[in-house]
Amino acid sequence: MTFYDDIYPFYNMRRTSFIFSGHLLTVIVCFLVTALCLLLILPGIRGKPRLFWLLRIVLSLFIGAVIVALNFADNWAEARMTTNATYKSFSNAVVHADIGLHVGLYGINVTLKGNPVIQLNETIDYNEMFTWHDTIEEEYKAALEKGLPNPILYIAEKFTVNSPCGLIFHYRHSGRYASATLWSAFCCWMLANVLLSMPVILYAGYMMLATGAFIFISTAAFTAVKNAPQCIFSIGKASFEAEYSLSFWLALATGALCTIIGVVVVMMNFLVPEKIKEAFSVGMETCEDEDVSYGETYLNSAILDHVTVSPGACLTPSFSQIFVLKT
Repeated sequence: MTFYDDIYPFYNMRRTSFIFSGHLLTVIVCFLVTALCLLLILPGIRGKPRLFWLLRIVLSLFIGAVIVALNFADNWAEARMTTNATYKSFSNAVVHADIGLHVGLYGINVTLKGNPVIQLNETIDYNEMFTWHDTIEEEYKAALEKGLPNPILYIAEKFTVNSPCGLIFHYRHSGRYASATLWSAFCCWMLANVLLSMPVILYAGYMMLATGAFIFISTAAFTAVKNAPQCIFSIGKASFEAEYSLSFWLALATGALCTIIGVVVVMMNFLVPEKIKEAFSVGMETCEDEDVSYGETYLNSAILDHVTVSPGACLTPSFSQIFVLKT
């Protein structure tokens, strides 16, 4: 047994790397459980409406899950490179590794993976998270105490308050605005789902348009970072710069999907209002829904002489107007 259990460079705390966002995992599990519960009612829906309800459930939950997940995703912007870099401070040891930077709305995720993974008698596979909501200075100090590799410390230092790049100010403010507008989009999405279950389909379409608009505003808020002077990350002989990644393009695609759904609902409400009400099963009352058998009955003609029934209307006499013969 060597000094401090042979943890290079001899710090008494073991490295615990960031693996997966717990908030993101919670969002995924919650929406999957909700989708499973709603899909259980599909066998009780007969005919063609079953396919429509399946499409409606899948699309609605997909949009809601994406909106919430985008708040906790760490890949709005990414950068990767493979280079030779100094591994530890006060050491000339060099490793060949893949380095990655992943930027989210609440912080950054820095990865360092050796190529090959085992070098210098160590397993080089780091995945560290740094958040900038008033804690990045403390997290950077803790990273120094852990003795994290130089490439990770170098990238994290670029996002500290004292860094001349000023990245923390650009990304923190743009992330806050993007997150706020995404939560506004989530509220509009919930209102749209409530209104789709009521005979006000037109306003549900308007709320879907508002959902798409807020998502577009969130992407516009994040793109404001590109207007600021860019900071180039140079490690070894290579350099890289963060570019838009999966979450950004997914946000744009979801906003376009919400806009298309809103436009279709609004147009159909003006062109074929009865059809769209029938599709969403609101405001439609038919005699086919009432499958009640009274047995052999006699109607009171004295009451029905002055009753006028419009075409297509459903006439259901009350028990005070009929005499039921029990067989």
